[in-house]
Amino acid sequence: MNEKNAIFSTTANSLVDGMDRRKVLLGGIAVAGALAMPAIVRAQSTPKIRIGFWPVASGLPFFAAVDQGYFKAAGLDVEVQKHASAQQAMEAMLSGRAEGSANGVATAVLAVGEIAQPGLMKIFCSNPSNAKYVLDEFIVAKDSPLQSVADLKGTRIACGPGIQNLTIARSILEKAGVADAKVTELPIAQHVAAIATDQVDAIYTLEPTGTVGRLNGVSRVLEAGVVAKYLLGDPMAPWFGGSATLTSTFIQEHPDVAKQFMEAYRRGVTLLKTDPAKARPSLKGYTAIDGALTDEVPMNDYVFYDEFTPEQIAYFQKYFDLFTEKGIFSKKLSVESMLYKA
Repeated sequence: MNEKNAIFSTTANSLVDGMDRRKVLLGGIAVAGALAMPAIVRAQSTPKIRIGFWPVASGLPFFAAVDQGYFKAAGLDVEVQKHASAQQAMEAMLSGRAEGSANGVATAVLAVGEIAQPGLMKIFCSNPSNAKYVLDEFIVAKDSPLQSVADLKGTRIACGPGIQNLTIARSILEKAGVADAKVTELPIAQHVAAIATDQVDAIYTLEPTGTVGRLNGVSRVLEAGVVAKYLLGDPMAPWFGGSATLTSTFIQEHPDVAKQFMEAYRRGVTLLKTDPAKARPSLKGYTAIDGALTDEVPMNDYVFYDEFTPEQIAYFQKYFDLFTEKGIFSKKLSVESMLYKA
């Protein structure tokens, strides 16, 4: 009997010891999980933000924000994506390969993506240009006899790639009385070379192309601020040709991170407006501008989602309506519906 009790006691003690070991093991796992939890939460709260840009001067606030470390200071993981065209930047968002676009990415192209997938993105900053804040222009050879857009009838004309550039170039030519003009699309990096080698007589392009051509002694600006003048009816009207966006999915899934990103981006805009000499060097590496040439590029204006006036929205809508009239937009698109609202 005593032997049975001893065996029972030994077995019971073994079971208790096993239970204790399991408790310790489970407790250790729980502690390890608790210690790991903050790291997991941090990883989830700071997702990678892939932003596409087109190498034009109006993307400068984004370039500066990256170079000055504004995104890193906000604890954000921002990946910079360079695209050969605005359409590629838009398609990256459509396919889920990007969470947004930088200023300079063509607004009309972004709108095409919005029509294809309603609610795709929200505009949080746009870059208006006109005769004062120059972005858009026609350039010709330095010694060209051409004096205005109206003189381009019968000449060889090119423009940047994508439906926005092509539609704008053709529409400006029509308004200037240049009917049935044939316009060839060329990558923006080839514009100055195309003038230098006499491939074309004139090109509708965007800064910094005009500055690069002028400072290299190759080309001159025929007319600047042409969208405001010919398509909006006022040389000083704001043309919202490019915009910074975030996808609606990203905003919905990470609302706080989205706000942090926009505020860090706003620091880039503020730097450009208050200390342009500090911001301008960031054109190097992102655009064709290099070295001391960065001081020569004309700057755009920038309007954040909480700064738009009714008049500005009306001009923005007039621009969108042009693409509806031309059949580029399959339906009328509301600018206000695309603007981010806090």
